[in-house]
This record gives sequence, structure tokens and C-alpha cells, in this order.
Amino acid sequence: MNADFIDSLKKIRDTLIPPIHPAGWPFIVGFAFATILMSLIWCGLGLFGLFVTIWCFYFFRDPARVTPQRDGLVIAPACGTISHITPNVPLPKELDKAKNKKNDYTRVSTFLNVFNVHVNRFPITGKVIQKTYQPGAFVNAAFDKASEENERASLLFEVKDGKKTHEMAVVQIAGWVARRILNDAKEKQAFKSGERFGIIRFGSRVDVYLPKGVSPLVAVGQSMIEGETVMADLSSKETLRKGNVL
Repeated sequence: MNADFIDSLKKIRDTLIPPIHPAGWPFIVGFAFATILMSLIWCGLGLFGLFVTIWCFYFFRDPARVTPQRDGLVIAPACGTISHITPNVPLPKELDKAKNKKNDYTRVSTFLNVFNVHVNRFPITGKVIQKTYQPGAFVNAAFDKASEENERASLLFEVKDGKKTHEMAVVQIAGWVARRILNDAKEKQAFKSGERFGIIRFGSRVDVYLPKGVSPLVAVGQSMIEGETVMADLSSKETLRKGNVL
């Protein structure tokens, strides 16, 4: 077999059986064990358990991504659909180490349903300034108020675009199904665009706070691929985009 054919087989394998995030294995093993027990009671329960186990395996997939590399590019940190773009908002109140506390940010919210990849990635190269966890409610993450009321983990970071330095933030928000946010980032950590930093279990939302003067290059309703879709460009002078459903 030649190298191209072997490479094609590997791509098919990775598509059908993608890598699994380590946080998913306890759930997958637990569901598989429960499936065995249910099948002993009734084959119908076993089939249901098998379906749930396969879905759980699918939920925790962690496929490789090709992240565009250029100074100033802001890449989608989460897979899902843009649910809100809210200009002129402040950073979350718990990020009190921010130098700029004015309503100068544009918040871009990505809603993740239970079929999206839930691994989160850094949207840009930079350095973590502050990491916080805020307990809260578990209302539907698709609601705009979830940004302020729901349980969340927030990261404030500093990024450089040429000679300019910007403050940005990414916030992981739990939804009405999600009950566990994992965030492996550490304060003072330097990171690169596209690197993994966490995962939210079972439905959620991720907010990106863009600095003043930066408009997102995406529209409400647009689908995102974490680590690949260009969400904004710090050097761009474009105004807010609108999208058409075709």
C-alpha cells in the first residue's frame, strides 16, 4: 500500500473514531457498564443503553483542528452557533484585574448544543492575567442573561498585535443541562492560538469579549468550528457583519 492510501485510511479512521477527551472516559465507561446491566434485565434497555453510550462517546470527541496562524486573528474557542453579538458591554465583574473597566467590549456568544464538540481552545496567542470561577444558576445558555446569571469560568488575558497590547476575555458558561466546567488554564500561563484549555460537559455557551474598535467577522446564526473559524481580526476595520440564510 502506498503512503497516500494509508493516509486516506487514517483520515477515515479519525473521522469515524475521533480522539476522546480524557474527561469523557469515566462517563463512557460508566454508561457502557450500565448498558451491560440493563441488557441483562431486558434487551430493549440494553439497546437504549448502547445508544446512550455511543452518544456519550460522540459527545466527548476531540478532533484535531487546523488553526490559522497570523498575528491579530481571533479564532473561535468553541464549536456551535453564534447566538448573540452584544456591543458596548463591560467584562464580567469578577475579572477585577482588568485595566479597562469601561463598556468598551463586544461580546460574541457561541451556543453549544449536545451534538457539538465541547472542547474549548484559546482564541488567540497571549498570556493569562486572571482566572476566576463564579457559581450561579443553570438557566438555558441560549438566553442572553446567562452571561451574568449562570455558573461560569472566566479567563482574562493579554494579547499583542504589533505594537499594541489588548485585553480580552473568554468565559465558559454552564447551561441548564451542563453541570461541570473544566478549565485547565493557569494564571501567568503563556498560550498559543488553538491550544486546548478546557471542556464543558453537556450543553453550554462560550463568550468572547473583543476589545474596543474590533468588530466580529461572523454573524448571528453562523456555525463555528473551534480552533478553525476566524471570529475576528484585531487589525481589521470592518463594521459588524450581517448574514443571510440561503
